[in-house]
Amino acid sequence: MRIYFRLILLLSMALLGGCAAGVQAQKSTAIARVEPPHWYVGMENPQLQVLLYGPNIAAFEPSLQYAGVEITEITRVDNPNYLFVQLHIGAAAQPGQMTFVLTQGKRKIKQNYELQPRRFPNNVVNGFGPQDLLYLIMPDRFANGNPKNDSIKGMNEMRVNRKDERARHGGDLAGIRSKLDYVQELGVTALWLNPVQENNQPSESYHGYAMTDLYKIDPRLGTNAEYVALVAEMKQRNLKMVMDLVHNHIGNEHWLIRDLPAKDWVHNWPSFTRTTYRAITQLDPYAAEGDSKLMREGWFDTHMPDLNQKNPLLAQYLIQNNIWWVEYAGLNGFRLDTYAYPDSDFMNRCVAAIREQYPDIGIVGEVWVHTVAESAYWVEGNKLNPAPQALPGVTDFPLYAAIKDGLNENFDWDHGLRRIYYTLAQDLVYGDASKNVIFLDNHDISRAWAIFKQNMDHMKMAHTLLLTLRGVPQLYYGSELLFGNYANMGGTNVRQNMPGGWAGDTANVFSREGRSQEQNELFDHISTIANWRKGSAAIGQGGFKHYVPEDEVYVYFRLFKNEKVMVLVNNSNKPKQVKKVRFATEIGDATTAFDVLNGELTTLDDTIEIGPKTARILEIKQ
Repeated sequence: MRIYFRLILLLSMALLGGCAAGVQAQKSTAIARVEPPHWYVGMENPQLQVLLYGPNIAAFEPSLQYAGVEITEITRVDNPNYLFVQLHIGAAAQPGQMTFVLTQGKRKIKQNYELQPRRFPNNVVNGFGPQDLLYLIMPDRFANGNPKNDSIKGMNEMRVNRKDERARHGGDLAGIRSKLDYVQELGVTALWLNPVQENNQPSESYHGYAMTDLYKIDPRLGTNAEYVALVAEMKQRNLKMVMDLVHNHIGNEHWLIRDLPAKDWVHNWPSFTRTTYRAITQLDPYAAEGDSKLMREGWFDTHMPDLNQKNPLLAQYLIQNNIWWVEYAGLNGFRLDTYAYPDSDFMNRCVAAIREQYPDIGIVGEVWVHTVAESAYWVEGNKLNPAPQALPGVTDFPLYAAIKDGLNENFDWDHGLRRIYYTLAQDLVYGDASKNVIFLDNHDISRAWAIFKQNMDHMKMAHTLLLTLRGVPQLYYGSELLFGNYANMGGTNVRQNMPGGWAGDTANVFSREGRSQEQNELFDHISTIANWRKGSAAIGQGGFKHYVPEDEVYVYFRLFKNEKVMVLVNNSNKPKQVKKVRFATEIGDATTAFDVLNGELTTLDDTIEIGPKTARILEIKQ
């Protein structure tokens, strides 16, 4: 009998222990992810899609009781580990914590979900525009402020090797934050960082374009809290933050791909099929359907599954993620990667949804094309695409090519500086070309110092054009310091480290003493114009008028109310004189001007002189 009771006691303890362990396991694993991780009250769109993810979560029925919030729809997909819950968050809903109760028979799982107060309660976001100078930084290559996060245990790529251009180098958000003084000295007003979200790929994860968690900063760059703190400090310094987003694809190590909600979340092919990268097929009136489809639905690379944005659940998931980041981090804008590749209807709805929530936010789409028509096709108000577009501006590759060729080639009927003129003369097909981002180089293409053949005169003229033409200028980190290289396949060799950003570096380009005379010469040239243009309404808000280049000299004006800026570019090897009378409409009877580059007041005589291989910026004094 004593043995019998002992067996009963042991069995009971085992059962209780098993139940306790089961409850604990259920509590810790039943809901593995909730996205968005939280939301906000008072948004323009009261609809919210909450993704619940966990083992066989679709077998549960969700409910909640919270004033002003109701469940309007519950969607189950092929994969039973997903449950999509549509909420209506009414105007009366207040910030606080609500609780989802998921029921399956007698089983219940509770999941707390927070509604937070708005960061932008009036939807007023200080977006970027022509008044700004964007500075493009690849975070892994700029500065290492926290060596402790160089390698994170458990991540797929642990290796840090600065001698390997395809490996991680250790740069991070802390490094960027530590160099904001340098950024401001240069005259920059906004940072565009290559993607900072988690990129847990086994190799080449440094660049960020194969994201594996859209709601999480990559731990090797920092934490979500560090990102928010960086943006907050930038705001105190009157600097803006632009986030790089990718809608076309994610990394094949993304948790959504590892356990796909449904087959139609990605474009499937019998075997790996690469996109053609030919955006022209989307507007070509003669394009074969197969070419158009392949460009849209082919994969960007073997490790980048192509997303099917026509799936409504995925579409809402992506749009909500974009809006969440603005509200969570206090962003000023977005750069949208590979804009022409995803479904166009989706991209228009996405941009429209962001702008409905934040009307003044800055948005630019990367459209890597060769002609003005191809470029303009994607923006709002364009004269080519009959379907309404929501995108404000694009990365202006045609103007980039015109500046590159215009300064490098001989002057002719439509060559040399006239190439820039002819390209800008086609702006009529855009809605508002001033919203385009203009540039001389970026993380994918050859460095400006290389394309201008290490010619300092051409570099100065090019950057004068960059900072005074219409559009939003973008400078690529290190180009102000004469970083070189023609881009190889993949662009890995134009993503150099900034010397001085790592402990033990023998040089420190973040200080004047650590730079060469040539580096300081270009840095000063850019800094002078960049800091001056901050106070120029003609540059930041003004119109643009140019004259057909004659005798290898290009003259144009930036005009706003009574403010007038005259820019002269002489690409010849001889000094030139232009007759003032030709520009009488703009100059009027003014006799003096402030010469921005030498900081002196100058007389406007009947002829205006400009030296060989140089540019002048004259602020006309009325």
